[in-house]
Amino acid sequence: MRHSDHLPVIKRVILILALFDMSSSFAQTEGRLSGNFQLDARIYQPDSLIGAPKVDEKLLSNSYANFRYDYGKFSAGLRYEGYLNTLQGYDPKYDGVGIPYLFADYQSEDLGFTVGSFYEQFGSGLLLRAWEDKNLGVDNSLNGVRVRSTPVAGVRITGLAGKQRYFFGLGPGIVRAIDGEISLNDLIKAWNDKASRLTLGGSFVSKFQNDEDPIYNLPENVAGWSPRFHLNRGGFSLDAEYARKINDPSSDNNFIYKPGEALLVNASYSVNRLGLNFTAKRVDNMSFRSDRSESLNKLMINYLPAISKNQIYSLMNIYPYSSQPAGEMGVQGEINYQVKRGSKLGGKYGTLISLNISAVNGIDRQPVNDTTPVGTTGTLGYQSNFLKVGKDKYFRDFNLEISRKFSPKFKMILIGQHLVYNQLVMEGKGGMVSANIAVADLTWKPNDEHALRLELQGLWTHDDKGNWAMASAEYSISPHWFFSLTDQWNYGNPDQHKRVHYLYIAMAYARDANRIQISYGKLREGILCVGGVCRNMPAMNGLTLTITSSF
Repeated sequence: MRHSDHLPVIKRVILILALFDMSSSFAQTEGRLSGNFQLDARIYQPDSLIGAPKVDEKLLSNSYANFRYDYGKFSAGLRYEGYLNTLQGYDPKYDGVGIPYLFADYQSEDLGFTVGSFYEQFGSGLLLRAWEDKNLGVDNSLNGVRVRSTPVAGVRITGLAGKQRYFFGLGPGIVRAIDGEISLNDLIKAWNDKASRLTLGGSFVSKFQNDEDPIYNLPENVAGWSPRFHLNRGGFSLDAEYARKINDPSSDNNFIYKPGEALLVNASYSVNRLGLNFTAKRVDNMSFRSDRSESLNKLMINYLPAISKNQIYSLMNIYPYSSQPAGEMGVQGEINYQVKRGSKLGGKYGTLISLNISAVNGIDRQPVNDTTPVGTTGTLGYQSNFLKVGKDKYFRDFNLEISRKFSPKFKMILIGQHLVYNQLVMEGKGGMVSANIAVADLTWKPNDEHALRLELQGLWTHDDKGNWAMASAEYSISPHWFFSLTDQWNYGNPDQHKRVHYLYIAMAYARDANRIQISYGKLREGILCVGGVCRNMPAMNGLTLTITSSF
């Protein structure tokens, strides 16, 4: 809802808070009100050299405020959002104001329920994950009813039904789901003190959407199910989940009738100063939405985590990997070793060495018969051997990171990366990109109040836009002030007129739980990804004001 439509909601919220206040008065017990606020406002300048578009309003803003009231076993809350108008890079369907998130919740020892809006995740999210990330412009919260029960120790059951948020309204599909989890060590007394701990779980999720297609007979009820387990013993941990759903023709898969499936396995082991992690994933036609006609990040029911390293440095994020629901097979391995303090390599304070490798390909696809090409609309689409890796290379990533503290005042991080990136698959343009990246992150802290951080990065490639260099200096005066100056230079661009310096300056002031930041400069066009979920960011030249507060 938006604009004038949110007035009845405000009245209902006032009534809820009034009831809580009355109950608090009768019980002579005080409740607790908490929340947070954020405003991001930008003044835009057109810049044809970097591709920054003209913005008619000149100034755009995204803002929101969360309010939560807790009283004993009860809680209630809401979120007000305003997009006037929506910042570039976010869907303009957000334009407007309203209260898209409103809930009341009760939780006792063995029973709990939520009415209104809520977020939820079953297992690793392969079948259901309702979540929110403001930076990505993702919010697929459910609006309906959720019930949680713990009938006996070690057993947890969650059931829900609702519709997903769609900007300031709700999507057309109805999501119904149930999830159960059993901790065998808590359920079976004889296992309480066992060194090995085993948890079993399972989910069933379905969505209903009317079939109004004039050509195809589409399933109105689409169901999926997934078993999972978690095993832990000492420093060893193993998680595995398999999900499968029935045929679900949609705009994501060119309306084919092939069932979908996904497998995710995570293993880790740690002993003394050594840590090992391994992840494997296979996905085949596993896009799951409450509206079969939608695309991008809208109305996604499930979540397919990426198995590449989550990068935090800017040049290492020029070519980020995004999960491919249509089909992918990949593995990731990581080794962390803390070199002993006092040794020649470890130094006085120790040295951390991390090696991370990931590789992702497409899946094997074969025609269903001799006369039907792969992916033909209205057919089974293709056949795929579960264990066979596809020939198309999607992503390769090799990272070596060394972190060392030389003294209480000085710390250094060095990173080397080699990547291979299928730009055509990830972005729908270009070809294969092979790049090498290096990062040096130096921090000098002469005392408890002052800190200076210098960041140097380089990216070298013969593909796409060529070489990049980046330098950044940050100076902070704890706990209030922060200043930074950054320059990204695309000095290797094949078009000499686009060898641009992306200069960006920022300053911030923080006091208690309040923070104000002002920044100005140019930002390159690119893709922002978090955990395999991405959004496109247009180039920008202008002034940004960010205000955050919590209470």
